[in-house]
Amino acid sequence: MEALWASVVAVGGTLMGAVITHVFQRSASQRGELFARSEALRQERMTTYSSFAAVLEDYRHGQAGRWYSGQEDPDGAAYLAARDEAHRLRTVARQALYRVKLVTDDREVILAAERAYQCTRDISTAQERTERDPLDARARRAIEGFVARAAPLTR
Repeated sequence: MEALWASVVAVGGTLMGAVITHVFQRSASQRGELFARSEALRQERMTTYSSFAAVLEDYRHGQAGRWYSGQEDPDGAAYLAARDEAHRLRTVARQALYRVKLVTDDREVILAAERAYQCTRDISTAQERTERDPLDARARRAIEGFVARAAPLTR
């Protein structure tokens, strides 16, 4: 009879060990999956946010080229080329803005991105240099503000 109880205890212990091992392995696996997902999201945000800032800087530069060539000769080929390039850059910036909206649910980051896009777009509305320079500075500050607001989500 003792041998039977010893076998029952051995089988029970083995089963209990297998169940406990399964629970711990499942928990470790879930933690690993959560970590991998959060790291992938962090990397995607880093790429998206830095690309957005870079695209806006290119767009801001394109807006400057458009404005200066328009001041020199508003009907000239250089102005038309700069205007077309600024329009292309605006489209690229808008696409990058959509990507920002897709990778975050932080409303403040989205608002900062929209503000940076808007401020950069507004540079082309300036009629005089005294209007353009402050608009350009405002766009630069808005881009920097976006980066500052988005940075904590990449750490």
